[in-house]
Amino acid sequence: MSSIRSTGTERRDFLKKAGLGVAAAGTLLTESLSGQSSVNRQLSESEKLSRLAMTCWPQRHLFKTYGRMGAPDAETAGLRKKYGEITMHDLPKWTKDFFPGIYHLDLWSDVFGDPADTAQYTETTVDRNGKPFTVRRWDPSAPASKKWVEKLASIIANEKFVCQHISNNAPQFLADPDDAKRKDGIRVAKLWLDAASVLGAKTMRCNTGVTGVRIMPEAEAHSTGYPKNEKIVLYLKQCIESFKELADYGATVGVKITIENHWGLCANPMNIRIIMDEVNHPYCECTPDFCNWENEYHLFHGLDAVMPYTHTHVHAKYWDRWKTPEKDWNDVRRSVRILNAHRYTGTIGLEWENGPMDGIEGTKWLMKEVLAAL
Repeated sequence: MSSIRSTGTERRDFLKKAGLGVAAAGTLLTESLSGQSSVNRQLSESEKLSRLAMTCWPQRHLFKTYGRMGAPDAETAGLRKKYGEITMHDLPKWTKDFFPGIYHLDLWSDVFGDPADTAQYTETTVDRNGKPFTVRRWDPSAPASKKWVEKLASIIANEKFVCQHISNNAPQFLADPDDAKRKDGIRVAKLWLDAASVLGAKTMRCNTGVTGVRIMPEAEAHSTGYPKNEKIVLYLKQCIESFKELADYGATVGVKITIENHWGLCANPMNIRIIMDEVNHPYCECTPDFCNWENEYHLFHGLDAVMPYTHTHVHAKYWDRWKTPEKDWNDVRRSVRILNAHRYTGTIGLEWENGPMDGIEGTKWLMKEVLAAL
């Protein structure tokens, strides 16, 4: 599939056509961080709504598949009593009821499937912070799972919704130094890309987390007197190779593979830029999240840095992790103005993480903030 991968010149031409050339990116940096928008035409309310997408994370407690390894906790039970209990098949209708006007969906891998049908799942042991942890994963290759996906695709079409993006945690080890583990992660990701294609998804995220650790290795003292980060080079190399192969495969099924600042290597915007430039493929792009960064300054500078690689989908977020006694660093409107300054025209998923409201109330607040800044 090497013929699909663009040359450096083609890549630059591609970015220029999207309004994202090197010179343009420099101009946009100044505009976006100063809070000025380069988008002049005022969007209508219906146009603004058409830019939004319903995600699954804020509503995760409502899904029957959430916490499927045990009984619902008190928080989950309370939210289900208030907002109802759903499966992925119910999500379009539920979205119509609670968020009328939104018709794009961002589906989360962890709530796929029918929890009553064990034929759709496999159990696997993963390394979580150095300890073995058993998880029940939905298997996209199972015959029962394929039927379930076909039914979901039919429901989405009949309800006049669009599957815009899949936020996928299932493929593991894509940056692992162990090639056997890495290749198995690629195998799993390809099965999910097949399912994403059936759903008509435009993009699918895969994680770059380092094996068993959600934090990337740091630079260490070196004999030259300058710090050196030798460990990260191998992880980056492995990650780049994985995403090259997945971008090639994604091109064959019509689904772009994306990287989000979501643990691991990509908690740092420079690593995202490195991977994007090295993969250099029209079927590999970025899906940035407003809040999943390493420090407060990344919330805006990091977002701005990866926008030249972002064309289809982003996650707007509020997370009280960034609220300190001195300042609330969450500034949704400022983040949206950065999107505007880069002339971004893709969808914006509403992903309330945590804060003073529950997930549904928080998503409604987030929706108002995004609409106000578009």
